Amino acid sequence: MFESAYHLVRPAQRTTSVVFASPHSGRDYPATFLNSAVLNAHEIRSSEDAYVDQLFAGAPDHGAPLLSARAPRAYLDLNRAPDELDSALIEGVRRHAHNPRIASGLGVIPRVVANGRHIYRGKLSLVEAHTRIARYWRPYHDQLQTLLDESNNQFGEAILIDCHSMPHEALENVAPPGSPRPDIVLGDRFGATAAARVVERVEMAFDKAGLRVARNMPFAGAFITQHYGRPPRGQHAIQVEIDRALYMNEKTLEPHAGFDAFVHLLDGVIADLAEIGRPDVVQVAAE
Repeated sequence: MFESAYHLVRPAQRTTSVVFASPHSGRDYPATFLNSAVLNAHEIRSSEDAYVDQLFAGAPDHGAPLLSARAPRAYLDLNRAPDELDSALIEGVRRHAHNPRIASGLGVIPRVVANGRHIYRGKLSLVEAHTRIARYWRPYHDQLQTLLDESNNQFGEAILIDCHSMPHEALENVAPPGSPRPDIVLGDRFGATAAARVVERVEMAFDKAGLRVARNMPFAGAFITQHYGRPPRGQHAIQVEIDRALYMNEKTLEPHAGFDAFVHLLDGVIADLAEIGRPDVVQVAAE
């Protein structure tokens, strides 16, 4: 199994209230999991936010912590509530009121990967589901809340940048015909999970780098932004979705020739994002 539930890199000195987290870039696939799957080792990675943790690896150099998942998304989805259990996959689970994520096979223990391809040959036991949640879901989220609490205690505010990637095809119908597609989609649940001033600064950081930004369509944020975004308490959460075509080949799941250049570009964005949470910026924005 995984060495730990997550990988945390702290900066030499914490200088910003911003916390970066990558819940879907885990790529440690246990042999027992792969053996129980219908899909091969390549197919099962299709839901993975491949290399997102590497894209944001420079965050600690700018005074912010970076929290990354170890468990792959196909094994356990950290962007779901722990009670989003799928009765079609897990034995002994009662059917709840209609939940579109669960109905589509994308509960906390996913039944399918991208394009609706089934992962397992049969059902999983409820004990197995609870074991995964206890070993990997809870430690990740406990650590994430701890980082946000540290930001609030040190800076009087916490800003979570929840880092994801999206298939290029997901953007096909976002822009009007003939218009360029967005490179980045920011999700704040239509203003519910972060103050407008914070979202505007985040958008400016990507825009400054020459990246086209859209908000909330087609991704407004899921469990993590909903759960951690509490603007009245000084805790903001914004989901960032990056078009995978900008840095990788989606068919081979390998970085393409522009990967290093994109990492360099994104490092400038990370620096600007970290600046949002500097004490003097927080104070000025609050006045």
